[in-house]
Amino acid sequence: MPKTMGILGKKVGMTRVYNEMGAVIPVTVVEAGPCKVLQVKSQAKEGYNAIQVGFGVKKAKRVNKPLAGHFSKANADGYYHIREFRVTNPEEYQTGQELNLAEVFKIGDVIDVQGTSQGKGFQGVMKRHGFRGGPGGHGSGFHRAPGSIGCSAWPARVVKGKKLPGRMGTDTVLKKNVLVIDIRDDENLILLKGPVPGAKEGLLKLFSK
Repeated sequence: MPKTMGILGKKVGMTRVYNEMGAVIPVTVVEAGPCKVLQVKSQAKEGYNAIQVGFGVKKAKRVNKPLAGHFSKANADGYYHIREFRVTNPEEYQTGQELNLAEVFKIGDVIDVQGTSQGKGFQGVMKRHGFRGGPGGHGSGFHRAPGSIGCSAWPARVVKGKKLPGRMGTDTVLKKNVLVIDIRDDENLILLKGPVPGAKEGLLKLFSK
């Protein structure tokens, strides 16, 4: 399902702020924008309505020739991150237009945040899936293993989707209904209530609702 308009940002870290009553509010600080519209896509030409935006300025000498030609249409040197946002009315946007934080969000908005969760490497079933594990005594030979996974004579194979050890993390995660606590437009910073997916310096997509 297409998401609504938004902006790209970089996770800075977490801190705390205080409201009027003196209560502590944990917040995630995100450096969001400015983003430049690199391409406007329409239903008639591309088959869907969207805008392509760039974030994170890259030096022109670090951009290959195909991308340099693409960026030149928007009068831009280059960007590290290129993403798309579905929009209802693409004719409202122009190639080369700059999107600032205050133009997309305001304090008190409830937004969605998408990011890549922190990678945890190869993990066992207890950490990855929450298995209880075996007895903790020294006499037991079964502590953190997954246990029997077979299916006897039929179907004589391991069923697909079985919870087993494997790579954990680095998944695309969408956190919904995140409250905007504060916007510092002069610094391109937005403060979001609570944690959001991803590690520090990780790319985030912020969707308006």
